[in-house]
Amino acid sequence: MKKIIPYGHQWIDNEDIKAVVKVLKSDWLTQGPVVEEFEKSIAKYCGVKYAVAFSSGTSALYSAYMAGELKEGDEVITTPLTFAATSNMICFCHAKPVFADIEKDTLNIDPKDILKKITKKTRAIATVDFAGNPCNYQEIFKIAKDNDLLLIEDACHAFGAQYKGKKTGSFADMTIFSFHPVKHITTGEGGMVVTNNKVFFERLKLIRNHGMIKKPENGPWYFEIENPSFNFRITDIQCALGLSQLNKIEKFIAKRKEIAKIYTESFKNIEGIIIPTEEHLAKSSWHIYPIRVNAEKRMKIFEMLQKDGIKVHVHYMPLHLHPFYKKQFGYKEGDFKNAEEYYNSAITIPLFPKMTKKEINYVISFVKKAVLKNR
Repeated sequence: MKKIIPYGHQWIDNEDIKAVVKVLKSDWLTQGPVVEEFEKSIAKYCGVKYAVAFSSGTSALYSAYMAGELKEGDEVITTPLTFAATSNMICFCHAKPVFADIEKDTLNIDPKDILKKITKKTRAIATVDFAGNPCNYQEIFKIAKDNDLLLIEDACHAFGAQYKGKKTGSFADMTIFSFHPVKHITTGEGGMVVTNNKVFFERLKLIRNHGMIKKPENGPWYFEIENPSFNFRITDIQCALGLSQLNKIEKFIAKRKEIAKIYTESFKNIEGIIIPTEEHLAKSSWHIYPIRVNAEKRMKIFEMLQKDGIKVHVHYMPLHLHPFYKKQFGYKEGDFKNAEEYYNSAITIPLFPKMTKKEINYVISFVKKAVLKNR
């Protein structure tokens, strides 16, 4: 049977299992002390005051937008090159996602195009650190400040990445992380919002828990709801896994960087392959490694690699090409040239910390073979 190499995969060890079993044997499976411990540990790692854990990166995104008080009629400038949740959650706040094209090299949102999209209705900028590579925040910070805009950073790809020596999470108004199994650390499913703003922190805690405001002066059971919300809570079981994983984050990121470096050296002079580019003031944490190939031959290359057991992927079809965004907002093919050109030629190859040297070399060999055969 041919070996299968996924594009991403978790790394769970005995310490992780012991941490989870300890909670399973405890009195608290959810709403207990391990959740707060995980939040405080993430806040400390990122260098921020506050962190609120959620059931997923998606619920964390929604809650950050709601904490920022997005409402009907507001516009949020974001990138079309992202997972659907970034923009879908803007829509669930009844606001309008306004896309700005990406930079050809970094694949992140282009600050020049952000400027072109600002109107009187613009309320926020939602950046995405694509593939683990932080955006050009030097320019974006200035735009947000000059136009009095909220800056929300979707760093679900970029836990542990750095910009100008500061970790992601420490510079936007709110930053969102995901702990899905293919991410840098995992809680199974789960997410986090970090912030230095106490008002946002208090709102996030309410949004996570049905909007329940406890008032013990009226009785230990008593709570009131002014604005109803959802159950977006994460469990102590998941947070125990997250805490154990966090102890290994530097090892995980170092391994990702090592693999990315090997790929870059192996592919940089291969005709028919365009390799990823880091933002010049950033240090990527390499969530994925997206290469670009001949657009006309992309499908053949993709199918060859899949057949050889390399479970490549494509991140992502630009959001403006999805039926909902076309119908709801009038977007159409050709609106965002750079995002579309990238998508038509993109292939994400495997990158995860547990990859062996043999697997890395296997991927390199078969990627070269497939590309050279389909130039």
